[in-house]
Amino acid sequence: MSIDYVTSASFYSRDKNQVRLISTSITIVIAKVLLLLLFISNSQAEQLSFSKKKIEQGYSFHYQWLDFNSEIQSMNFTLSNEGLFERFRDFKSYQKNYAQKSIFRAIKKKLRRKPIPGVQILYKKDNDHFYIEARGIDKNKVAKAYQTIAEIEQEVTEQYLSESYYQAFTDHLQNSGMKVNHGNIANNSVADLKPLKPLILDRVSIRNIRKVTNYVLGFVQSIPYSKLESRLTSSGAGFNTPLQLLWENQGDCDSKMTLTAALLRALMPRIKMALIFVDDHAFIGINIPAKAGELTINHDGINYVLGEPTGPATLPLGVLAPTSELAINQGHYTVQTYHEIIVEQ
Repeated sequence: MSIDYVTSASFYSRDKNQVRLISTSITIVIAKVLLLLLFISNSQAEQLSFSKKKIEQGYSFHYQWLDFNSEIQSMNFTLSNEGLFERFRDFKSYQKNYAQKSIFRAIKKKLRRKPIPGVQILYKKDNDHFYIEARGIDKNKVAKAYQTIAEIEQEVTEQYLSESYYQAFTDHLQNSGMKVNHGNIANNSVADLKPLKPLILDRVSIRNIRKVTNYVLGFVQSIPYSKLESRLTSSGAGFNTPLQLLWENQGDCDSKMTLTAALLRALMPRIKMALIFVDDHAFIGINIPAKAGELTINHDGINYVLGEPTGPATLPLGVLAPTSELAINQGHYTVQTYHEIIVEQ
């Protein structure tokens, strides 16, 4: 930033009190800037150490970080080989052409197993587009055949997306595409994260949802951040599943949000949560009573207190980064509920 020095005669002819007022105003502004910089520098999440080591059951992990109160926290836990390397082995980048081929083959397989009486089914391809044609003398039977085909297409599409961990998504600007099914991945990660539950509850009481959530937020915020690829155009590139994030010790905001949701679900199986998406960012909502001044949203009649898992700012539950708060206030966000109840074994 540069400062322009005014040297015209008119400046020096001003009243001395006005000069003092200008000087005082500049001093106040500088003081505010310094205080803001001091606050920012003192509120960054800091990971003090990270290590992992192969053991018989899988890998042992060591994490150490500074929490909201600048107190040292640490966790040592073991994650299984199955959870680390097998759980999401089928999760990969979404490829539209491959998905269309897979869905087309599944429809074809179902129709061959159970043919539609009174019609002839033709399977066609035009460049990269697949389509099915029904022919017959009876128009009613042809119309019913198309209805049956549409129902089968919806069924196999939902199954394909579920098995590949993707879902259709429309953002607040009505842009549509396919994104990672973060809730599904979080749900399927809960069992693998159970080793962390007694460690966390040994430090904070399960009866205090706010303390549990803040502990998890502080832990996840301290993990190094990697830049988020476009949610709708990246085809899942750059996204780390919860255990992969812990393995690599880094993750973008969507990955960190998913890890946070999975950890909170493992700790509190019945808590209602929301996954909130804004442009190039994501955070969570917890259905608990809000305190004065905390940032909340209401979705489908349920209130959620909002939390930032990304870091590096160490923000407690109810406080968001300025850009996130602006997006909420302007209504520039999309909400997906995460209310699945995990039955504890």
